Amino acid sequence: MTTPSETGPHIPEHFIDMRSDTVTLPTAGMRAAIAGAEVGDDVFGEDPTVNRLQERVAGILGFEAALFVPSGTMANQIAVRAHTEPGDEILLDANAHIYYYEAGAVSALAGVICRCLPGQRGVFTAADIQQVLRPANVHFAPTRLVCLENTHNRGGGHIWPIERVAEVAAMAREHGLRLHLDGARLWNAAVATGIPERQWASHFDSVSVCFSKGLGAPVGSALAGGREFIERARRFRKQFGGGMRQAGIIAAGALYALENHRDRLALDHENARRLAEGLMGLRGIELDPASVETNMVLFRVVGMAAEDLARRLHRAGVGVLAVGAETIRAVTNLNVSAADIGSSLRIIGSQL
Repeated sequence: MTTPSETGPHIPEHFIDMRSDTVTLPTAGMRAAIAGAEVGDDVFGEDPTVNRLQERVAGILGFEAALFVPSGTMANQIAVRAHTEPGDEILLDANAHIYYYEAGAVSALAGVICRCLPGQRGVFTAADIQQVLRPANVHFAPTRLVCLENTHNRGGGHIWPIERVAEVAAMAREHGLRLHLDGARLWNAAVATGIPERQWASHFDSVSVCFSKGLGAPVGSALAGGREFIERARRFRKQFGGGMRQAGIIAAGALYALENHRDRLALDHENARRLAEGLMGLRGIELDPASVETNMVLFRVVGMAAEDLARRLHRAGVGVLAVGAETIRAVTNLNVSAADIGSSLRIIGSQL
């Protein structure tokens, strides 16, 4: 996945950035919350804003405790390390963020190996787990952990059906396996389905959530789980370099986002559907409108390399990402309005 680098003066002043939902800028209210944050030393557990955020996340997800960390990757990697020991095996989809986009950290930091399952848009089955499980034997790495991702990034924002989550969780429990949810965009799944985050989380031993994607905070994720698990996770946060001091400054932005920006994710989903509907009418674009479930739109470019179109659009004032030779991803977000969708469609049509 590459990002166009043209940022010269020819780019329009109003740049519509849909490369990701990580590109959002803090709102005025969020900046005020950050400026007024009460802080302390979080490594000592004394930052009141961090503590409030952790308590709020744990409450929303239905866990005993939560841990604030700088990034979603760190949250996931701490979870893997805390659930496993070096030499263990984890099961996850072949396109999972933990496997695909986290720089080989599961091997480098946790010392585990991945058994990749053949998911469909990131979703695998209980039968897929059963098929790869091996008997206890000194020749085999012990399988310890199953990881799911909801919504699924490389699946185009696909939502795991809650029934499928329950089936996979039951299979994992039957075989004594732990479960972790990469819920970086769980907020989107909850808004799109009406199923509360707590209900999704109830199937897992740990859940990571992100504040700097759809919720629009500048920095931060959290890992939630049982109290003993989070105490173990806290040690690995320190070991991985994630121990922060007066972290309430950034936790305040995350807390503001959590309390004020969850419901508005429905607007991002609506804008994504509007974008998809408009793209369907453009010559040289192919997409399945049913695939647009949350805030991501994946579309195929016909007759032009996706990378070339992404560069042209960047110069014209629309940021998207080429995620394959023929595939482009656009992600609606806090800083993209309904009017921006109309402008984007006109610009995309002019560049085909």
